[in-house]
Amino acid sequence: MTSRNPLGVHALVWVGDTSPTSVASAIESTAAAGYDLLELSLHDSTSLDVPGTRDALREAGLQVACSRGLAFDADVSSDDPAVVARGQELLQESLEVTHALGGTHLTGALYSALGKYNAPLSRTGRSHVVGVLTELAAEAAARSMTLGLEVCNRYETHVVNTARQALALADDIAADNVVIHLDTYHMNIEEDDLVRPVLEVGDRLGYVHVGENHRGYLGSGHLDFTAFFHALADVDYRGPITFESFSSAVVAEGLSSDLAVWRDLWDDGTDLAVHAHGFLRHGLAAAAHRS
Repeated sequence: MTSRNPLGVHALVWVGDTSPTSVASAIESTAAAGYDLLELSLHDSTSLDVPGTRDALREAGLQVACSRGLAFDADVSSDDPAVVARGQELLQESLEVTHALGGTHLTGALYSALGKYNAPLSRTGRSHVVGVLTELAAEAAARSMTLGLEVCNRYETHVVNTARQALALADDIAADNVVIHLDTYHMNIEEDDLVRPVLEVGDRLGYVHVGENHRGYLGSGHLDFTAFFHALADVDYRGPITFESFSSAVVAEGLSSDLAVWRDLWDDGTDLAVHAHGFLRHGLAAAAHRS
């Protein structure tokens, strides 16, 4: 049974950093579990051996995608031009790293810090987001790369919380290589259901994260993945679908705090990821079947 979508897994299922030893372990584990793609978070990119990682990914036959959010002192949605400039520099570096790894997708909360804000987004802040991402999209297009706008919940950003807001932001950026990134964990918090946003986004959907409502084992929570998989089939989505789950048993302490990982729903990344791969493969195949 072969999926029509590249199936990915987030590296934080395996390891909490991007040191050479950790990345080698993540690549080996991803290939052994049967995935097509490894997603690397660039929160720790300074320790990443880019040439070595690219070679290891090629040897394992894996695709790669990169993701990141920004920090409050390097936030492109800030009203402060100096803060915006630092965020813009981080995004440009991230684009270069993704390209050097052989990746074509840079995605995530590219538009803001990853954390809880205490005020709504200002007009000035949104204007900064549009300006920075318009320039970044042009640089990405020159490298035949795609930017994903991940729709995140209200406790992690104040810029894009729904698919409709992501579409509006993408419209303002007005670049064909800017796509919408839906994540079932965030959709469960912010959307009315898991179907309507997929249909609204349609052919502008370019990346998908699948995670349970509590970010544990797929199928152990209350999310209606059957409906979600059918919606993906209805819009003929053929892009990456990446399993994402976090546990402080793996994730580094600082990032665990940023992601509010206060309890461990799993401690065996291999068992978790192998189970998720089968869950995705069978669920997507069943949804794609037409009687």
